[in-house]
Amino acid sequence: MKGTTPAGASTEQEASRWVRAMFGRIAPRYDLANHVLSLNLDRYWRAKTVDRVAEILERPNARALDLCCGTGDLLIALQSKSASNVMGSDFCHPMLTAAHEKIARRRWATPLFEADALNLPLPDCSLDLVTVAFGFRNLADYQAGLAEMHRVLKPAGVAAILEFSQPGGAVFGKLYGFYSRKVLPWIGGALSGSRDAYSYLPASIEKFPSVEDLASRMRSAGFRAVQFIRMTGGAVALHLGTK
Repeated sequence: MKGTTPAGASTEQEASRWVRAMFGRIAPRYDLANHVLSLNLDRYWRAKTVDRVAEILERPNARALDLCCGTGDLLIALQSKSASNVMGSDFCHPMLTAAHEKIARRRWATPLFEADALNLPLPDCSLDLVTVAFGFRNLADYQAGLAEMHRVLKPAGVAAILEFSQPGGAVFGKLYGFYSRKVLPWIGGALSGSRDAYSYLPASIEKFPSVEDLASRMRSAGFRAVQFIRMTGGAVALHLGTK
């Protein structure tokens, strides 16, 4: 397969169905698990992402989409820093429901829509910014996902992909590997009620392209000025590319 490979999935369609069902199961306690497992660093990673794309959000009449928006944390961070038209999309309905509830509490009118990231219901060259935080890794076809992001962006539009990675360094790398394979599934399973979801997480990170490989794939999809910023010892990386 060309993207994520959950255990037992032999086709892209099966992988997509498994990921959608898995996120549906953990949606009610997804935020709690994220904050605990990341030691609240997920808030910092999203804040750094917003800082890096602030210039695009400040463009007159800019339009932005947070892809695979999940429960809406990055979407809300983007919207709170901008008067731009910021939208959110996800293919998992329970995740979108959680995002809608958060947005409603703020009395915002942020548009949300349910869609597959590989087939967005948006016209060509319609967005100035597309972001995705910890969702790109779950796509059934990475190159198709990049192509779709490129398609909907205007010339000079920017794609920002925040995703887990494999940290370097002998000591930190080993500690991170132990935590992700042994500790994370146990805690994540206890918090979410779905151990298989948090066994999938470290496995999917190990199979995900390296930061250099993802940057190369972005260039192949037509992005220019591609760069990546490692955070937290390389456990997370933010990739940026311009159409």
